[in-house]
Amino acid sequence: MAKSSPILTEAAQANDLANRPLRESDQNAATRVLSLVALGAEQMRLGLDGNFSRVIDRLERIPGKVVVTGMGKSGHVARKIAATLASTGSPSFFVHPAEASHGDMGMITQSDAVLALSNSGETAELEDIVIFTRRYQIPLIAMTRGENSSLAAEADEVLLLPQVPESCPNGLAPTTSTSLMMALGDAVAMALLERRGFSAEDFRVLHPGGSLGRHLRRVQDIMHQGDEIPLLAGDPSTGEAILAMTRKHFGCVGLIDDQGKLSGIVTDGDLRRHMASDLLNRKARDIMTTQPVTIRKTSLIAEALGVMNSKSITALFVVEQGQPIGIIHIHDCLKLGAG
Repeated sequence: MAKSSPILTEAAQANDLANRPLRESDQNAATRVLSLVALGAEQMRLGLDGNFSRVIDRLERIPGKVVVTGMGKSGHVARKIAATLASTGSPSFFVHPAEASHGDMGMITQSDAVLALSNSGETAELEDIVIFTRRYQIPLIAMTRGENSSLAAEADEVLLLPQVPESCPNGLAPTTSTSLMMALGDAVAMALLERRGFSAEDFRVLHPGGSLGRHLRRVQDIMHQGDEIPLLAGDPSTGEAILAMTRKHFGCVGLIDDQGKLSGIVTDGDLRRHMASDLLNRKARDIMTTQPVTIRKTSLIAEALGVMNSKSITALFVVEQGQPIGIIHIHDCLKLGAG
C-alpha cells in the first residue's frame, strides 16, 4: 500500500485547521475577555473629568521626564506606556521598583514625575519609590483600581481604574486590569502629544530607523545635490545633452536659463520621439519637455514616488523658487523602502 506524501498530509492538516469551526468554549472565553475590556473602557470614557486634565497639566509642566513604574504584569504595561510616551514627545523611561530599592532610585530626579501602576494600590515593592517621591516633593501619579489604597492616599493625582472584574475565570490572572491600564496610558500619551503639538515631522525625527520613519522622510534627505545634478546652461545642442545625460546616469538633463531657473528637461523619451539623422545637431531646447514635473524638497519621499509612478517617469528635479537644487531618482526611494 503506497504511503501518503508528507507534504500532502501537512496540506490536508492545514486545510482541516483552516476549516475547523469555532468551538463554543473558545468563543465564550474570547467574548468574556473582550466584553469586560469594552465595559471597562466605556466606564473610563464616561468618567473622564477635570482630574484627567490635572494629570496632563502636571506631566506637561515638568522640566524632566515621566518615570513609569510597576511590578509584575503592571510593570510590563508600565514599560509599554513609557515607550509610547517617549516616542510621542514626552521623555520617559521605566524604573523597576525592586531595582530602584537597590540603587536605581538615583535615576529619578526632582525635575521628574512618577507614574506608578498598581491594580490594588498595595504593591509592597512600590513603597520605597513612593517614600522617595514624598521626601523630595516629586509629583506622584497613581494608576490603580484601589480608590482607598495606600498608593492612592499618597499620590498627588489618581487615575482611577473601574471596578470591572478580571476575565480570568478564577479571577486571578491580571487581564482586564492590564488592558485598561494600557488604554489609559495611551490616553495620557495622546493628550500630551496634542497639548505639545507633536507633529509627523517630530515623529520622524524620533523614529529614523523604523518603517514609519522611512515613510516620513523628506525629499531633501536623499536628493542628489551640487555637481551630481544633470544641468546645462546656455543653448546646448542635443549632442551635448546626450553626453551630460550619460555622465550623470539619471536618464535626463535639465536646461537652465540666464536666471538659473529650470526652463525644461531633455529625457530619454524626448530623444526617442525626435530620432532623426540630424538629431545630434539640433538644439536641446527644440526637443525638451517644457514645464516639467518637479517637486519640493520638503515633500515626503512617498509623495515623490507617487508622482513618478503616476507620470511614468524615473526622476524628478527638486525645485525651489524655480531653481533646481537637487534631483531624486525612483531607485533612491525604492532603496529606502518608501514604496
